[in-house]
Amino acid sequence: MSLGQRLALLASRLQEPQRVASFQRLCGVEVPLSSPAADEDAETEVRGAPGEPRRRQPGAEDSPAKPDCCGAPNGVRNGLATEPGPTGPRRAGSQRRNSLTGEEGELVKVSNLPLYYLFCLGTELGNELFYILFFPFWIWNLDPFVGRRLVIIWVLVMYLGQCTKDIIRWPRPASPPVIKLEVFYNSEYSMPSTHAMSGTAIPIAMFLLTYGRWQYPLIYGLILIPCWSSLVCLSRIYMGMHSILDVIAGFLYTILILIIFYPLVDLIDNFNQTYKYAPLIIIGLHLILGIFSFTLDTWSTSRGDTAEILGSGAGIACGSHAAYTLGLSLEPSLHMLPLAIPPLTVTLFGKAILRTVLGMLLVLFVRDTMKKITIPLACKLSSIPCHDIRQARQHMEVELPYRYITYGMVGFSITFLVPYVFSFIGIS
Repeated sequence: MSLGQRLALLASRLQEPQRVASFQRLCGVEVPLSSPAADEDAETEVRGAPGEPRRRQPGAEDSPAKPDCCGAPNGVRNGLATEPGPTGPRRAGSQRRNSLTGEEGELVKVSNLPLYYLFCLGTELGNELFYILFFPFWIWNLDPFVGRRLVIIWVLVMYLGQCTKDIIRWPRPASPPVIKLEVFYNSEYSMPSTHAMSGTAIPIAMFLLTYGRWQYPLIYGLILIPCWSSLVCLSRIYMGMHSILDVIAGFLYTILILIIFYPLVDLIDNFNQTYKYAPLIIIGLHLILGIFSFTLDTWSTSRGDTAEILGSGAGIACGSHAAYTLGLSLEPSLHMLPLAIPPLTVTLFGKAILRTVLGMLLVLFVRDTMKKITIPLACKLSSIPCHDIRQARQHMEVELPYRYITYGMVGFSITFLVPYVFSFIGIS
């Protein structure tokens, strides 16, 4: 057997859903309960994943699935061994529904609660709630220099990952035998795992950007990277969302992207801040990339996610340009590097909390305001009925401008509007 055949056989085995199911059983996730009465012991019933449902774009229960010779249709049947039937009565516990199909996570027995909550934390490290807290916290409280560059890397990695999914078109692991603890992203394709990609890119980039700029022991970074990455990667297998091959491919794909593009990050950030016409180029380029991604496949939640990522990246880049132009962006001189980590005092901690709370209130106000403006306006300009928002947002003419403009303004607020307010009231 040749090397190529051996690698193909290995890849085939790593993609088998039985291996995902075996890992779930090893971690204490058992097959769905046959009846409510079966839960009489000390073990815990959970349905779906923990946490309240996040705001996601409404789905398209009747949107057509697009069959393809190279993969599964994108939509209702993705990763399912059978058609999803009507859901039973809701049980006590967390509920997380797929916004495209209405499908809910299976009712299962979890006999290892520490692992369950650990992997729930791991999967949240790749979700919107984490991003909307993590990047602003870096920019407002820690180091805007590092925060801006982290966003550049995150946008690049996530965009390439989402587009690659829609080109390869591999389905999620089949259920059964896999138990779907989370079906939030079940209508999207599987290869590669974008959770694994972001969970690999962020800690590696954070280490590369901070080591030598800040004074801390090398061992901290060498511990952070494998712990963060492995937690996110293993959580996607645990949740039943990805095969082992998806996760490994996402990890290796990210390493390749970082090798190629990381040397350009400093150039990109300097261009965003200093070039006179940078905002026009940034907005145009991100918009073109968004339109391209909308043409790769039929409707799914990944369309809106991609537009949201691109809009956030464009807004943060344009905001950094405005902040630099108006002198709000102050960077330490080279002779001051590496920077010493300041001691944690009550004043320092209090200001950080105040900036975070006030900043997030402003960001959420901007997001909700722009949402109320952009959806009706896009519907009117595109002559699309607006009485059913869920149906209207299935059209690229509505969803792309809504996500792009709304989250573009969110990003602009993070790097310009909020720092300007901080400077005005004296807490910058």
